[in-house]
Amino acid sequence: MKNITDSFVSLGHWSSAGSFGFNTDILATNPINLSVVFGVLIFFGKGVLSDLLDNRKQRILNTIRSSDELREGAIEQLEKARARLRKVEIEADQFRVNGYSEIEREKWNLINSTYKTLEQLENYKNETIRFEQQRAINQVRQRVFQQALQGALGTLNSCLTNELHLRTISANIGMFGAMKEITD
Repeated sequence: MKNITDSFVSLGHWSSAGSFGFNTDILATNPINLSVVFGVLIFFGKGVLSDLLDNRKQRILNTIRSSDELREGAIEQLEKARARLRKVEIEADQFRVNGYSEIEREKWNLINSTYKTLEQLENYKNETIRFEQQRAINQVRQRVFQQALQGALGTLNSCLTNELHLRTISANIGMFGAMKEITD
């Protein structure tokens, strides 16, 4: 055991007799150890590292391709949406124009209909006025005739005898009946 610990303890001592030992001088052994470790890592880890880098490169390329495809799909969908928007805007403008035209047409139809209704009401009013005037004229004629008849009867009654009176009444009643048939 002492040999092993002595070999760790000997600092910077290399015997020329060919003994083997560990050099613990950090400044002298560190670059050599690191170059050996790096050499072994590069020699054995080169394939693994290359595979890891290739896999990473493929994932990155696949992600880029996928992103490009998604971007192209999104651009295509955006163009379709823009085309649909333009189409809907054109249709909305047509509906708006047609709606205004339809409103104007309905307005004029309503105005014309109202004018015709007012014209018919005016005609009905005028017919009613003429009818009422004619009825009033006929009533006045009948009253004038009745008063004239009563006045004539009164005059006849005072001047006529009973027999003449009866003949006159009968004649007047006959004339009155004939007049009534004519006026009806």
